[in-house]
Amino acid sequence: MKKLKIAVIGSGSTYTPELVNGFLIRAGRLDVSSFYMMDIDEPKNTIVSGLAQRMVKEKGHDAQIITTSCLEEALTGADYVVSQLRVGRLPARILDEKIPLKYDLLGQETTGAGGFFKALRTLPVLDNIADIMQKCANTGAWLINFANPSGILAEMLAKKTGINSIGLCNVPIGMEKNLRAKSNNAPDFDYDYVGLNHLSWITSVIANGKDIIQDLLANEDLLHYAKSPNTDFLRAIGGVPSYYLNYFYNHDKLVAEAKEKGITRGEQCVTIEEDLLKLYQDQTLVEKPALLDKRGGAHYSEAAVSLIEAIENDLNTMHVVNTNHRGVFPFLQDGDVAELKCVVGKNGPTPVPLINPNINQHIIGLIQGVKAYEKLAVKAGLEGDRDAALAALLTNPLIGDSSKAQGVFEDLFEAHKAYLPQFRF
Repeated sequence: MKKLKIAVIGSGSTYTPELVNGFLIRAGRLDVSSFYMMDIDEPKNTIVSGLAQRMVKEKGHDAQIITTSCLEEALTGADYVVSQLRVGRLPARILDEKIPLKYDLLGQETTGAGGFFKALRTLPVLDNIADIMQKCANTGAWLINFANPSGILAEMLAKKTGINSIGLCNVPIGMEKNLRAKSNNAPDFDYDYVGLNHLSWITSVIANGKDIIQDLLANEDLLHYAKSPNTDFLRAIGGVPSYYLNYFYNHDKLVAEAKEKGITRGEQCVTIEEDLLKLYQDQTLVEKPALLDKRGGAHYSEAAVSLIEAIENDLNTMHVVNTNHRGVFPFLQDGDVAELKCVVGKNGPTPVPLINPNINQHIIGLIQGVKAYEKLAVKAGLEGDRDAALAALLTNPLIGDSSKAQGVFEDLFEAHKAYLPQFRF
C-alpha cells in the first residue's frame, strides 16, 4: 500500500479524534504514515493532537502526529487534505445564530443569514488553501471539505482548475441508514437522493424490486424529518426531506422557539467543547470519549474516511457527495454542484442517473432558487461584492424581505468585519 500523508486543516476541532479513529479502523486498507494537524489555535491543537497520538499508539500504529500552524507545512506533499475549519470559531457561530433573530429571521450556522456570513468568512480562506494545495500537495491530491456551508464551498471549489475536491456532509448517511431500516434492510435496497447540501430529499426507495416511496411518505414515523403534523405534507412535496428542510418548512415556528429558548446551539457547543477538552487532556484517555457524540456530527468519520478509501483503493462504491451533477439534474445548469449519489473510485466521483427522474416541481423550484443564492454567495465572498451579497439574501427563501435583508447584513457585517477583509466599504 502507498504511504499516505493526511493533512487536517482545523485539527483543533474536537471532532478530530473521530476522524483519526476512522483511519485507525481501516489501517489494513489505508497506510497513513503521518497526520499533519494544522490549526491557528495552538493550545487546542496541542490538546486534540495529544489524544490523537495516544489513540495511534494504543492501536499499535506508527503514524506520526505532527502539529503545525503553517498551511504550507501541512499541505506540502499531502495526499489527502481534510478541511474542517471554522473561521471565527464558536463565538462567530453564536453571533450568526443570535443576530438574525432581531429581524425574526432564522439564526443558524449553515443556512439563512447566519450560514451566509459563515460562507463569506470561509470562502476566501478555503480558496487560499486550494491555491496552496496546487503548489505544494502531491500530484492528484484530494481536498475533502467538511467545513460548512459545504454546498456553497463546493460550488466555489468546483470552478477552480488544477485541484481535486469533494464536498461532504454526514446528513446523507443518516438518511440512508434510517430509510434502509424502514425498508426492513432489503438486500436490493436503492434510492434517489436529490438536492443540494442541507436542502435534499429522498424521492425514490427501491426494496424487493419495487419503489416503495409512496408507502414511506404515508409512514408517520418519518414526520420528524419535517416536523409536520400529518403525512399529507410529505405526499405533497413528493419526497422524504432531510431534517434541514425543517428550517424552510417551519421557519417562523423555529424562530419563535429560538427566541423563547434564549440559548443557542453554539452556546451549548461551547460547554460541550470545554468538557471535551478537559477529557482530552487526561493522559489515560486513549480513545474517543462517548461525550463526543453529543457534539453532533454522527457518521462524520464514516463519511470522510470511507470516501478516501474509495478513491485510494479504486473501490467504485456508492457515496452521496457534493460535486458537479454532470447532467443528472436537468433543471440545474451545466457545471452546477449538487448533493447526489456517485460511484467513487480512483478518478473521484461519477454521478449516477436517477432511478425515477420525475421530480416534484416543488423540489425543483426550491433547488433552483437556493442554487441561485449559492452562486451569488460565492461571488460576494470571493470578490467582496456588496451588491451580490444583498442579492443573495434577497434570493434566499429564508429571507427575501428587503428591509430585513439590508438590516441583518449590516449588523452581521459589523459583527464579523474582522474576518471579511475582501469587503472594502
